[in-house]
Amino acid sequence: MRMKGLKEVIIISLLLVWGCSAGMAQEYDINPPGVVIHNAPAITHEYVGSPSIVIMPDGTYIASHDYFGNKLSDTYVYISKDRGNTWERIAELKQLTWATLFNRREELYLIGIRPRETIGYGDFVVRKSLDYGRTWTNPKDEKSGLIRCGFYHCAPVPVVRHKGKYWRAMENMGQAWGWGPFSALMTSISCKADLLDAAQWVFSNEIKYDSFWKEGATAWLEGNAVVTPKGEVKDILRVAYNPDDLAAMVSVSADGRTMTFDPQTDFIRLPGASKKFTIRYDKKSRKYWTLSNFVLQKDRSGADNGGIRNTQVLMYSNDLKEWCIKDTLLTCGHPELYGFQYVDWQFDREDIIFVSRTAWRDKTGNPPRQHDANYLTFHRIHDFRALKKK
Repeated sequence: MRMKGLKEVIIISLLLVWGCSAGMAQEYDINPPGVVIHNAPAITHEYVGSPSIVIMPDGTYIASHDYFGNKLSDTYVYISKDRGNTWERIAELKQLTWATLFNRREELYLIGIRPRETIGYGDFVVRKSLDYGRTWTNPKDEKSGLIRCGFYHCAPVPVVRHKGKYWRAMENMGQAWGWGPFSALMTSISCKADLLDAAQWVFSNEIKYDSFWKEGATAWLEGNAVVTPKGEVKDILRVAYNPDDLAAMVSVSADGRTMTFDPQTDFIRLPGASKKFTIRYDKKSRKYWTLSNFVLQKDRSGADNGGIRNTQVLMYSNDLKEWCIKDTLLTCGHPELYGFQYVDWQFDREDIIFVSRTAWRDKTGNPPRQHDANYLTFHRIHDFRALKKK
């Protein structure tokens, strides 16, 4: 940037100070917002995917991600013992992608997909660690974490505890490649069961998305297991829909075996819902919370709003049907290049912590596009309940 005088220097300095305090990231900064956990240089075309994070009982943070692009979809695990200020890579898991970190007390799990081919859709697997993520079980058979063979799809989505069971949503693609005709399903297992034993898992029926349900909406995916205020389990899915405000709420029976969906009544409005989101319930505020890639008015162009990922907002709901924006957390210019996406997060007392698949300039240049993230970054929202509603 070329300076013309002292007055311009002062103005730019003030803008930088204001921008950082307001959540505005400066796209000409060489470092992205937050704490960098990992940088895959943009020039390598090895893109960071599937961020996930969990807090262990002693306060240790564990984070993970996989790769796409020029690198195979293995999963990498990181640990932080100082509340996210510094991170160490501690493990690499071959043939695992789109995985959720989840803990049952001291037991740590990754629940994801083992690609049937080099990359792509594949088997539903669970892997377990008893040393905070340094070593992991291998899903060799149905007793060691190979839960079901097929062409499944998922993302780092919530594992919810409800009425003595763990619940987690996923999708079935039915073939090794392609995008669009995902079938939604719910999986569940007793909280006391061996999570590596396939026989202990319950699978619901599958509901394949029908493009005739909603004009312009072409697919659903990356569903969230959520418990409603009435104690019912729902699968709330991202919907590929250009206005970028539509999600689907699929009902799940109490035994976890039956899912139902009425396209006349079960679509809900959720800003930014054409991109992946995570919903969690907070007992203290008695609200549901999510972080979303809402598209600011200045960035709406009538093009594919599902591809605009340069803003993250914090939202809440009392009933899962009406959502309000609480605050804008991150935003920057050049939505064609930069993005904070696929955010996974956890409550940490009065704060929210989250990890982001971040596309940002690095020392080798810009990423090819906002989708092709070259960073895994860590962020904290201080005292999130006290933030003023926008």
